[in-house]
Amino acid sequence: MPLFYLKSTIEKTEGMRPYTPLELAGRNIYVREGCYTCHSQMVRPLRDELERYGPYSLAAESMYDRPFQWGSKRTGPDLARVGGKYSDEWQRDHLIDPRSVSPTSIMPGYPFLMDKTISARGIEDHLKVNVVYGVPYTEEQIAKASADLFAQAQPDSDAAYEFEERYPGVLVRDFDGDPTKVTEMDAIIAYLQMLGTLVDFDLYDEKANLR
Repeated sequence: MPLFYLKSTIEKTEGMRPYTPLELAGRNIYVREGCYTCHSQMVRPLRDELERYGPYSLAAESMYDRPFQWGSKRTGPDLARVGGKYSDEWQRDHLIDPRSVSPTSIMPGYPFLMDKTISARGIEDHLKVNVVYGVPYTEEQIAKASADLFAQAQPDSDAAYEFEERYPGVLVRDFDGDPTKVTEMDAIIAYLQMLGTLVDFDLYDEKANLR
């Protein structure tokens, strides 16, 4: 644990970026609902884990996480590399009724996430607090946090264009399948779909082959 307080132990990794406001809100929902009690976000350097989940986790991938989601307790699969593994529709159906896509699942359903409109309350302050801990949000990103929270899930809006300028390369789409509102389901799916997608591990493999 003390090593996490030393900047020199966290290798700078290309591709890492702060969470968008929607992803951050989704992460808060993930923590609020206790998802971490059954799903770790840490692929350990063991053969069976590498074969099932992909490259082992880097410290840099959790550099903006407070609290981080590492752990060894798993009732369900590890989610460190779940981003892009399933469609938005699959994630939505799984969260509403887990057994509709995974018959043996013992996970509870979270259908209320579809009905609960996301709230921008406190999101600007949340970004400000993250800056105190070293997360490199810009003043513009902080000032536009409330607008960006909704813009990421509204691809046809004018706000979405400005959002993409502040967060280049980020997924912008209606995540929950309901374009009439931005819900907590949008937020948690946006969060899940970016997990493990920021680091290009092909670059690491290329460097390893050159050594």
